[in-house]
Amino acid sequence: MHAPRTIAELVGQTLAGLGAGRAFGVVGSGNFAVTNALKAAGVPFTASRHEGGAATMADAYARMSGRLGVVSVHQGCGLTNAATGIGEAAKSRTPMLVLAAETAGSAVRSNFAMDQPGFARSVGAVSERVHSAASAVADTVRAYRTAMNERRTVVLNLPLDVQAQPAPEGTENGPAATVSAPLPVRPADSAAEALADLIAAADRPVFVAGRGARDAGDQLRALAAQAGALLATSAVAKGLFNGEPFSLGISGGFSSPVAAELISDADLIVGFGCTLNMWTMRQGALIGPGAKVAQVDVEDSALGANRPVDLGVLGDSGQTAGAVLDILRGRGPAATKYRTGPVRDRISTGVRWQDVPVEDLSTGDRIDPRLLTGRLDQLLPADRIVSIDSGNFMGYPSQYLDVPDEFGFCFTQAFQSIGLGLATSIGAALARPDRLPVLGTGDGGFLMSIAELETAVRLGLPLVVIVYNDAAYSAEVHHFGNNDGGAPVDLSTVTFPDTDIAAMARGFGADGITVRTLDDLAGVSGWLASSPTRPLVIDAKIASDGGSWWLAEAFKGH
Repeated sequence: MHAPRTIAELVGQTLAGLGAGRAFGVVGSGNFAVTNALKAAGVPFTASRHEGGAATMADAYARMSGRLGVVSVHQGCGLTNAATGIGEAAKSRTPMLVLAAETAGSAVRSNFAMDQPGFARSVGAVSERVHSAASAVADTVRAYRTAMNERRTVVLNLPLDVQAQPAPEGTENGPAATVSAPLPVRPADSAAEALADLIAAADRPVFVAGRGARDAGDQLRALAAQAGALLATSAVAKGLFNGEPFSLGISGGFSSPVAAELISDADLIVGFGCTLNMWTMRQGALIGPGAKVAQVDVEDSALGANRPVDLGVLGDSGQTAGAVLDILRGRGPAATKYRTGPVRDRISTGVRWQDVPVEDLSTGDRIDPRLLTGRLDQLLPADRIVSIDSGNFMGYPSQYLDVPDEFGFCFTQAFQSIGLGLATSIGAALARPDRLPVLGTGDGGFLMSIAELETAVRLGLPLVVIVYNDAAYSAEVHHFGNNDGGAPVDLSTVTFPDTDIAAMARGFGADGITVRTLDDLAGVSGWLASSPTRPLVIDAKIASDGGSWWLAEAFKGH
């Protein structure tokens, strides 16, 4: 690595030395030097076709790898193009750093001039800036520390005039900078005792783990076994309790009927690293009458933010579970409580959606999306990483496609934007190249982001793209089209002619098949057997479900 000549090179080398994982972006004049500095210092770079795709790729990469995702964008329009991806990452508390070139302070009439700090704050990100040559390393370290240690999305503005300044003396051998990871927060003894008391007093406790508890799986399993509790996750933590006989899967709109019944029958629900929001608790419908609610989080502002709680515990999920486990073990042997034989049998035979009988909705030229996804779950290798776009279809891949663990499911839904799925799957695939990447998306979201299919082809990703194609924005069709017998509703704004998405995919250099029946899935087996090095796009012409089972719950929050 050569000595940095400019501040742009110094920033790139500093981030590489701190441990940045991978960078994504669209390179223009303003971010050319810093991007090349990252590459030269050993940080892999993926060129996307749109800055929005780059931001979402970096978000997914960070979620699935545990390393910092970096986005590199041009000043002004390059940053605004990335807005939705930055907003999604910020709302999800993804450790992500956006390197945003910025016009010089004196360039007040530049076409690219804008209030970049105000823009960043408007979508929930933290705004930082490299202020000068003398402060460049400190400014970069501060942005990195905020992103990683506070789990924030940070926009680091790089003014063009500062970028071009010479690196200061003392950096000839490269910048010397380190950031230590924070120690996990242990709960106060009184809080751990109070939570132990609540758990001991409950007859049917259920623990719900969210993204903030993804590294606490072992501790939560042990605590649940001691407490006689059932286990569930929010959607983003799907797979955390795989193999656990008392796991209910996802809590919320995606819960199977058995899971929903057992959660709503609980007399205590404890959320670990989980905000217990309207999605996870079905607008509160999964909290039974008289049930106690407790919440564990590392941020005080999260406690009780979405609903009243009987107890809020400030602490790391793993540390808290371990502390409460020690208390309960000191009081006596493990309790059975909710972990009875009949409950275990109900879970083993009925908690998965694959075990729920359904009436086949397929027609002569349309396939039932539940049967489609269930068959794909059987055909695709178990060692997979599943990404989900947003839309009416999303419950099918979320519940019918099993994943190996909590790092096999990437769910970018905090901003509720459609069109993020394809970029999500690329970032997730690069984070876990040992797994088959699979995407569930709707036709609307896929076509909105189809430019990134070229990125997947260029990268040689064996990506399975399941397009649930009903030629519509179906959430709106089912929500606004149901007018309870009133005057007909004009749905022409959200319905479209049928599109040959498989042909489009082949035009990008991917493989594409059209699926109308289960027999059409034979092409998937052939593709898998070919040791593929390019995506397979499955244009699945799906039958209408009349509005998916989770949709009514979702629209209650709008």
